[in-house]
Amino acid sequence: QTKTGIALLYDEVSENAYDIRVKLTKEVLTIQKQDVVCVSGSDHSANHRTVTLRRQPVGGLGLSIKGGAEHKVPVVISKIFKDQAAEQTGMLFIGDAIIQVNGINVENATHEEVVHLLRNAGDEVTITVQYLREAPSFLKLPLGSPGPSSDHSSGASSPLFDSGLHLNGNSSNTAPSSPSSAIANEPKYEKRWLDTLSVPLSMARISRYKTGTEKLRSNAFEVLALDGVSSGILQFYTAQESADWLRAMSTNISDLTLQNMKMANKCCSPSDQVIHMGWVNERLEGTDSSQLYKFKFLALKGSSFYIFSTPPVSTLDWVRAEKIYNLCEVLFKIHKLWLADDCWLQANLYLGIHQDFDLEDQRPYCFSVMVGHGKSHYFNVELGSELVVWEKSFQRAIFLEVQRTGSKTYMCSWQGDALCFTVDFALGFTCFDSKTKNVLWRFKFSQLKGSSDDGKTRVKLLFQNLDTKQIETKELEFQDLTAVLHCIHSFIAAKVASVDPVFIDSQSIARKYMYSN
Repeated sequence: QTKTGIALLYDEVSENAYDIRVKLTKEVLTIQKQDVVCVSGSDHSANHRTVTLRRQPVGGLGLSIKGGAEHKVPVVISKIFKDQAAEQTGMLFIGDAIIQVNGINVENATHEEVVHLLRNAGDEVTITVQYLREAPSFLKLPLGSPGPSSDHSSGASSPLFDSGLHLNGNSSNTAPSSPSSAIANEPKYEKRWLDTLSVPLSMARISRYKTGTEKLRSNAFEVLALDGVSSGILQFYTAQESADWLRAMSTNISDLTLQNMKMANKCCSPSDQVIHMGWVNERLEGTDSSQLYKFKFLALKGSSFYIFSTPPVSTLDWVRAEKIYNLCEVLFKIHKLWLADDCWLQANLYLGIHQDFDLEDQRPYCFSVMVGHGKSHYFNVELGSELVVWEKSFQRAIFLEVQRTGSKTYMCSWQGDALCFTVDFALGFTCFDSKTKNVLWRFKFSQLKGSSDDGKTRVKLLFQNLDTKQIETKELEFQDLTAVLHCIHSFIAAKVASVDPVFIDSQSIARKYMYSN
């Protein structure tokens, strides 16, 4: 299914926006610009067209113009009147920039200078034109045919003066002259939407933020292909339109990612399958304490959580990840989500519509992944729906890994004794002497009633004795306490999920707010 629509292509350097058409298929986003093409006749280059107009007693030249050097744009034809001189030539179009009038170059002329030339040019006016493919949107030129039935541009008036040259002008001859008309063998021209850029969506990423800032673009975003090709900044007329396109493109990218995962999983053993992967932004702390975000590609595969700078496209690429963590030893946490009582906001959370918020605000849809040695990674995604998928995927990947592994043993010590501490999916917690292998104590998961730690190496685990109902405190010291605590959390969560999956679902922060309506 193909989705098409009219948008603006925003140029951050010139701060101008140009009318474009966007075409979205399952695999490609295509950017189209209007141009005038020769459809028959000898002239295959429609770059410059020279047309002779005969001024009519009623209607004059039959066109209006806008622009001029004082606005840093050429003078362009802004209106063509039906059944009058300009239209009858079949060679002039709204959006044509006037290059010459009767042999005089007007490319750098002001609006008034061109109006004066055209009005005083006599009964026959020869003009050379070239279609302005990137007409700034402030000219408010109607897109005309071919185009959508709803015309975005014609509704608003332009701040620029629109001079009508459909008046008689200073004609020396007031007698009716024969109308301008296209000669049979002359080339025929049409205005058409032409493909100018194709952005492949496989492994593509979307950004709604201004580069290197926390500023959310208003009703606009950029699509970046895996090979670095950018769509440019696509700006839409309404927040709803922007959200619809954002969701459509995200859906297509997700579907292609799913295909890529299925392909990758054909080459992997059942215990090493890709559960989920996709683009995120990772927050990096800047030297001046500013927050910078950088694109990262995350993957949950087999027993590991991977962080890449570019997506893995072959089986060999998996070894070049920037970071690899064991899934049992990470802790996923929803870090930031717009929470509001406003039901409209909750209903639109999925779409990512935030125009009621200050756009300078920090990014919504954030999660962190806490790893060993007290470190963590802080990520942001573009849509609320992506946050839901990451939360569910981390849960699933961790639970699968816990069930696959069955148990994990860590070296530890207490009061100078070298000990081993085992977390076992079936048995719970066991502590034994590392030399003699003698079991010192064993408790079920249900017997763990609390814990506390010093934030460095030492932890106190509080267990309830099943016979005496008394609380027993066990103290242990680990090299990487964080990894052990995360592992305990993963095993207990997986145990609860195996007994009561509904409880785990009810704890989902993201899903609760995504689907509350």
